[in-house]
Amino acid sequence: MTHITDIKARQILDSRGNPTVEVTVFVGNITGTASVPSGASTGKHEALELRDHNKEYLGQGVTKAIKNIEKKIKPLLLGTDVMLQREIDSLMIEKDKTENKSRLGANAILGVSLACAKVAAEVKGLTLYEHLNETLLLNRNPKMPRCFFNIINGGKHADNKLSFQEFMISPNFSSITKNIQAASEIYHHLKKDLHEKYGKGTTNVGDEGGFAPEKLNNAEGALKILMKAIKDAKYKPGRNKNQIGIAIDCAASEFYNKGMYKIDGKKLSKEKLLHFYMKLIKKYPIISLEDPFEQEDFSSFAQLKQWSDNQKNKNHKIQIVGDDLTVTNRKRIEEAIEKDSCNCLLLKVNQIGTLTEALDVARLAYENRWKVMVSHRSGETEDPFIADLAVALGDQLKAGAPCRGERTVKYNHNLMNFSIS
Repeated sequence: MTHITDIKARQILDSRGNPTVEVTVFVGNITGTASVPSGASTGKHEALELRDHNKEYLGQGVTKAIKNIEKKIKPLLLGTDVMLQREIDSLMIEKDKTENKSRLGANAILGVSLACAKVAAEVKGLTLYEHLNETLLLNRNPKMPRCFFNIINGGKHADNKLSFQEFMISPNFSSITKNIQAASEIYHHLKKDLHEKYGKGTTNVGDEGGFAPEKLNNAEGALKILMKAIKDAKYKPGRNKNQIGIAIDCAASEFYNKGMYKIDGKKLSKEKLLHFYMKLIKKYPIISLEDPFEQEDFSSFAQLKQWSDNQKNKNHKIQIVGDDLTVTNRKRIEEAIEKDSCNCLLLKVNQIGTLTEALDVARLAYENRWKVMVSHRSGETEDPFIADLAVALGDQLKAGAPCRGERTVKYNHNLMNFSIS
């Protein structure tokens, strides 16, 4: 039997202490349970997560989404073959009838979508990453992803003065075990270096487990202390094999206002910000920049990519990642492809609201020779779903610092449960 026999949902807490949705789908006595993350820095084109907006949980409750699962989605899907992921997701999209899933709630729809995939894998006797890889219909074998660890938090993820949201390290060794080891060791050296330079109170962590020192207030300061931590841990910063690359999620829409970018206490035009990025890329082993400009400026993304692609800059070639720009949305990604704005897609399943749509845009990205970086959200749960998704896609994963259970569960799941290289 492969038909859905029951669906249950409940309200749980995410890593920021806000309510979110957890869903269990039943096929007889076989179950799959998934929970839905939530972002703080969100693109305005993202699918809508439904909140209660009442006095409970400061308006952040999700009982409306839970009710929609129980009263509208469950009757719709009972008896449906759980193997038909596309049909399941299409039925929910058609029931919702809005562009951004605001009627049923993207959080309600996604919870059911992901739980269906989990129970389908159980029914087939496959690991989740094997099932997802089959569903992708790509000639790509499952593969351990390259990991990006956010170890200094800024922007909306921290209570400090850093304009950029994430400063990440990305070890480039041949095994996931070694990469996680390197990240952990650098993380602890960074803690020591921050404490020695700035004193007590500087090693508190932000939403994604990275350090958020109040006295560290500019991008170059963050990059310099990252370089020191890498070297103190006896690793080599760089863009090549067996070295430690650096990546930044700028989240530029968060410090953009009326045509100007306020960064490190200065107001910069998009032209001056472009030159600032060029300077940083030449000076530090930056391999990836995410959302370097605000979410409607496809042309400035393209300018930075063109500069990076130029043969004269071959030692400074980076990937340009679209997040708020593309929001895991086909129309936005197609525009970015047409305008040559990016070469890497940040894939967040809750930005679009169903697994099928997320897999479809991953396929679109690969068809256009983009990379795909599967991503967590700042409000995470203990569900390791994205670790399986990243292995199924065989490309990249960012899941936060090597710290805090909702982050490490993704890395531990990769390290402990997967036997592939």
